[in-house]
Order: sequence, then C-alpha cells, then structure tokens
Amino acid sequence: MAEKLRILIFNVNWLGDVLFSTATIRNIRYNYPSSFIASIVPPRCSPILEGNPHLDEIILFDERNQNRSLKEKLKFIKLLKRKKFDIAFLLHRSFTRALIVWLAGIPERIGYATKKRGFLLTKKIKPIDYDSLHRIDYYLNMIEEAGIKIYDRYLEFFVDSEDINYVNQFLKKENILENDFLVGINPGANWLPKRWPKEYWARLADKLIKDFSYKLIITGDKRDLGLAQEIKSKMNQKPIVASGLLNLKQFAALCKRLDLFISADTGPLHIANALKTKRIIALYGPTSLKTTSPYPLDNVVVLKKDIGCKVPCYVNNCFDNRCMKEITPEEVIEVVKKF
Repeated sequence: MAEKLRILIFNVNWLGDVLFSTATIRNIRYNYPSSFIASIVPPRCSPILEGNPHLDEIILFDERNQNRSLKEKLKFIKLLKRKKFDIAFLLHRSFTRALIVWLAGIPERIGYATKKRGFLLTKKIKPIDYDSLHRIDYYLNMIEEAGIKIYDRYLEFFVDSEDINYVNQFLKKENILENDFLVGINPGANWLPKRWPKEYWARLADKLIKDFSYKLIITGDKRDLGLAQEIKSKMNQKPIVASGLLNLKQFAALCKRLDLFISADTGPLHIANALKTKRIIALYGPTSLKTTSPYPLDNVVVLKKDIGCKVPCYVNNCFDNRCMKEITPEEVIEVVKKF
C-alpha cells in the first residue's frame, strides 16, 4: 500500500458533503502516504479543501459554467489524460463523472455501481441506500469496500493566520471586544425548505441582543445579503451584517472566535462544527439527522420536530414548511439559557 501512485478523488458538489469527504481523503492518504493525491471539486467548494495537507492538488470542475459544454468537457478529459492518474475514486455517484475518468484512460476506477455506470468501473462497489448512512460513512464505506483501511472518522477544515488576522481586524472595526459574547446566526441554506422563517430570525436576534447583551453577526455569502438585510429590517436592535464580506476561509476563522453559532442544516453549520465552535444550535427540518447531522455532537444541540412527514424530504416547493416553523425562537432561547 506504500506504492507511489497518482490518485484522483472525484469529489461531490455541496459544501457540507465535500467537508464530510475530508475523512475519506485523510484515510486514503494514510493508506498511500507517498503517493500524489488530487481531488476534483466545483470552484464554490474548493475553499473546503484548500490548505488540506493530505492533498497535493485541487482540480476545478465547473459543470454549471466553465465545463458545461461538450467541448469544455473534452478539454477537461484531455487535462486528466496529461496528468496520468493511476487510480480514480468516484465519491460522486453520477454517470458523467465515471465516463470522464474512463475517457481519461485512468486504469483503475473505483466507485458505487450506481446509475447504470458499473461497466465504466474496474472495481464496482455494491450500491447502498444513499440515505441509510451518515454522509461521512457513505464515502468511507465505499473506500473500505475497495480495500482501504479506515483509521479514523472526523472532519477537517484548515485556516491560516492570514484569515484569522483578517477576522480580528473585521471585529475590531465593528467594535467587538475580546470579552464580548459573540453570536453568529446563519439564515441562508442552499434550498428553501431548510430555511427558518425570516421573522423567527429577527425575533431571536432581538432577544439575544436586548435580553442577553450579546453581540450578534449575521453570516452568509453574497447571495444571502438580501436575506440578511431583510432580517435586519424586521429587528429593533442592530446586528452586524457580514453576509458577503467574509469568504469561506474567513468565515471559518470567525467560527473559532464565536461563542455561539445558530444555523439550519447547511455547509456553514458543519464548518463551524469542524472548527470546534464553542456552542452550536442546529435547526433541522426536512433533512435527516441520520445522514447529515453535525459530527461530532459534543458541542451541538439539535432542535427538530416530528410533524409526521417523511424525512428526508426533498419537496423543494413545500407549501407550508411546517417542519421548520414548528421550531420557535422561544425554544432556541431556552437552549441559550441552559448554555
């Protein structure tokens, strides 16, 4: 297993899932300590892996934009051919990814035999129900079935001193002192059913600032700025809006400083947990704790209501979003009081 090989890991598409894959990346490195290891991710997910010492290269594959056309996909295949990989681990379940590594001439191709792609794989791993295991274990199971020894199971996210210094300066400009109790709230999510109502966020944030004298930051990327401003407009108190002002690495550095982080099931929640944020409250609705719960749960309180719906639920146009509405700001405040 100590053989020097060129190994490719074709990763998945979402921030949280790529973060869950870091345990797989690390265990592949343990098994191939002297090999060259690269991972393919979408550009929006690359910060999750930047600075990861178990990787030698990050390769960007942007199926939505840059690599959308057939011409660009063929150029990408030529790029992989030039890199002369020996093994490809397909964490992504798509047919297209398997076809790409097959056309790139990578001799050993390992992945779940899903979506009728088994004939493109040299080592076909028997598919299991995608929602039967935690995402961490779903990826680890694939490589373990391929003969890779699993040594441990945890997430990793790396920040450097530059990110930490940037956040320190940002907080200083916002008059946040070292002994201030600092709360981050993350109202965004990649699909609407996972979002807590704007009015609830406003009510909660007002209480945290007024009743507890906490300093409060609304986090998120540029796409969340409108949402953050709408929440602020519904508030009587004045939060700090950081949406769009911090990149993913800087957000992670902020997580190291936060005393409390409150979020639905989305990438930033799992980043905060990987960074060991002191206290986390996770708001879960349509997604399953079995598959995407924060890991570990040592510093996390999960609020979730059983309303009789099937979970996980992938109905993106749900008309009432009751699974999230049933969790009230007052319940969150009760958890804060226990902290």
